[in-house]
Amino acid sequence: MRFLFVHGTGVRRERHDRLFALVRERLTARFPDAAVDSCYWGDRFGATLGAGGRSVPGLKPAPGAAPDAPDEIDAIDAETAEWALLLADPLCELRVLAEAGWPAGAGAGGEDEAADDDPFAMPGVQAAGIRVLATLAALPPAPPHPGDELGALLHGTGLAADFPAALDAAARSAEAARAAERATGDPQARELATALARAVAAGALAAAGAEADCTGAERDRLVELLTTRLGGDARVPGARAAAFLGRLALRVTTQPLLNARRGSLTVGATPALGDILRYQARGHDLRQFLHARITAAPGPTVLIGHSLGGIALVDLLALAAAGGEAVPGTELLVTVGSQAPFLYELGALTALEPGAKLPYGFPRWLNVYDRQDVLSYLAGPVFPGDPRITDHEIGSRQPFPACHSAYWKQDALYERIEQAVAEAEIG
Repeated sequence: MRFLFVHGTGVRRERHDRLFALVRERLTARFPDAAVDSCYWGDRFGATLGAGGRSVPGLKPAPGAAPDAPDEIDAIDAETAEWALLLADPLCELRVLAEAGWPAGAGAGGEDEAADDDPFAMPGVQAAGIRVLATLAALPPAPPHPGDELGALLHGTGLAADFPAALDAAARSAEAARAAERATGDPQARELATALARAVAAGALAAAGAEADCTGAERDRLVELLTTRLGGDARVPGARAAAFLGRLALRVTTQPLLNARRGSLTVGATPALGDILRYQARGHDLRQFLHARITAAPGPTVLIGHSLGGIALVDLLALAAAGGEAVPGTELLVTVGSQAPFLYELGALTALEPGAKLPYGFPRWLNVYDRQDVLSYLAGPVFPGDPRITDHEIGSRQPFPACHSAYWKQDALYERIEQAVAEAEIG
């Protein structure tokens, strides 16, 4: 009997050698008379950046082009990070104003204003912030008519359907109410108007998600129009909350880091993601290579494929069996952390159309998964009633992505392979 191990995406020589040494040790301990081989394909069929990464903005400037100015990049990063935080929590800016208020004796525009709980405030006179919040609550709950600029902007950006709920959520929030109480002067009220407008815009954008078709300029114009209707001036950003939010955003969001490191991150991610994309486009050569390695020695053979290796094996075995020439000697397929069932459902598996059955001549299939591994999928439910398929769950107690590689140190995996070999009566 012979085992042939096929590694997954992103694996190169050093990583392969460490991984295969572990797999070989564990299999040999249970099958001392079996040959345990590996099919390393990473260098020959794995992805590389053929042009040295010149397609990646920021990695290398285009010939003759000047690099972006650092100050301009920093400003863009800060703004993007700030809005990333607002999309995650549209009320976060209002929460800052609700909790911190304004310093005593200083308005948002640098003018002296009555502080929160000002002992000299005139009894019965409504705080300026309360008037702003009342104006927001009085805005039409339905999106304005497209003939109005605000309405046209909402409809043109795909935000019209989510605008009423975002408006209501901001107007009714406890954060807005508390911030309005603390905004006792006009400069503070103008800052509150900006924060409310940004909260509404962020709420609509967050709710619309990928359905939104909104540029940064359109988003800023939306904030400006809303701020103006609330009696504020969007051209002067809210000093207190915006400054705090900007600092916080740069610390807790990843966008500036991603922008600064996009080149190195792309190069680092190329083996893992690139191998998958390359296989989808040019998998024929890898499948031919696997076929040659499988048939280079006599069977019976147990194929063990991890991740992309499992996809390639499913494709190879299904294509060969459908052509009436099953791969000789293959008695058992073991896929570990494989995406083959999911690709089949998507219609992205090379060998099979969605709904097609596994062809006659396809071997027994043990599919091992970990429900914490987001790159592992169930095979049985998408090929219902096929007695050749068995799904088996293993729990590594590791989160993703560690669980995607944690299979190989677990005795439960090798115990299940040993059981499957015995069930298939492979000797």
